[in-house]
Amino acid sequence: MSSSLNIAVLSGGISHEREVSLRSGRRVADALTARGHHVTLLDPDASLFTKLADLKPDVVWPALHGSSGEDGALLGLLAAAGYTYVGPSASAARLAWSKPVSKTLVSRAGVATAASLTVAREAFRELGAGSVLELIASELGNHVVVKPASGGSSQGVSIVTASEELPRAMVDAFTYNDVALVEKFIAGTEVAVTVVDGAAGARALPAVEIVPLDGVYSFEARYNAGETTFYVPARLSDEISARISAAAITAHETLGLSPMSRIDLIVDETGEPWFLEANALPGLTETSSAPLAIEASGVEVGQLYEVLALAALND
Repeated sequence: MSSSLNIAVLSGGISHEREVSLRSGRRVADALTARGHHVTLLDPDASLFTKLADLKPDVVWPALHGSSGEDGALLGLLAAAGYTYVGPSASAARLAWSKPVSKTLVSRAGVATAASLTVAREAFRELGAGSVLELIASELGNHVVVKPASGGSSQGVSIVTASEELPRAMVDAFTYNDVALVEKFIAGTEVAVTVVDGAAGARALPAVEIVPLDGVYSFEARYNAGETTFYVPARLSDEISARISAAAITAHETLGLSPMSRIDLIVDETGEPWFLEANALPGLTETSSAPLAIEASGVEVGQLYEVLALAALND
């Protein structure tokens, strides 16, 4: 490192993922501080831009999850205010934030995605829940995944195996968003691939295989130590691993998620990777997959964070 940077790490916010964001922010701050940088943690509120004006950071690092950061609104404001930050453009974040939109774009780019239907809460009410549920079952079958059309950390996500479970799953999804995405269930191995941009372009770090103890990668399984077993690299052949990496890089580049993203996929029994979602500001907690992938790549976490901060400053 040539010189110490003044870095503002944003974490917290008011989304459902506030506590996760606070943990991510603390881990980023600790890693960058250990590299010799001056780091200030800020919780976005009405005084944020006043605090930033006083602090005059070289770089802002948004470690925000949920709508407080990942929908692109705050990123756009940071850019408008002239701050250099580590993260994608506001427009790219908006694309990734919407699961139906990102799914459509990534599918057009050639990556497999599950058959799905997008259902708005108002349509569910106006057209009649019964008829909509029948259409879903007719089109996608009874084994489906229901999730909010935006959001993260598996909040509001349900795996449905029987028709009588679907109404409750729709209600759970609508708790977090006015639009639900219903996808045909794809059986296979769940992996998370962190993609990082560098001088030579985007590269995929070792895939992290995710094996929840109870079979479902829920919010609790994501953030409670011991609830999930992670295998890094994933227990897959070199050929399949290469296919996963290629699919993740395609999704990352299609959505414009430089400098770092996490792409979630399911690998079916034939070795085909299926896109699930893209994360513009991936979790960086002690149980998150991105730090595991960084370490498995042979790079110290703080070193990579420093590289990303310097790259943002020099961009």
